[in-house]
Amino acid sequence: MLMIMLILDDPSHLEKVLESWSSLGVSGATVIESSGLHRHHLKHIPMRYAYGDSSLEETGNLTLWSVVEDEQKARDCLESVERIVGDLDQPNTGIFSAWPLTITKGVPSRKNI
Repeated sequence: MLMIMLILDDPSHLEKVLESWSSLGVSGATVIESSGLHRHHLKHIPMRYAYGDSSLEETGNLTLWSVVEDEQKARDCLESVERIVGDLDQPNTGIFSAWPLTITKGVPSRKNI
């Protein structure tokens, strides 16, 4: 099993991402509002310097976590995300990561649902 994580830069894509993962057989995901270091630093810029610069507006990300059966499922999830948000190597899209889990318990398999 693998843990997959997606930091979604544009929250308006959330429903499409969740629908695509569900269609791939992902049985659940945790979604948390998040903010990164770059946005944290933007909060500390005095407003007199930010006046009129809409790029400095504070907006958050969404971070999604899910457990998938294998590497192919993780790759499928990545491909589905990129069909929605574009190439994740481009700015303002997101970050995807996957890593193996050595112990899992309480994760329902799709066949048991």
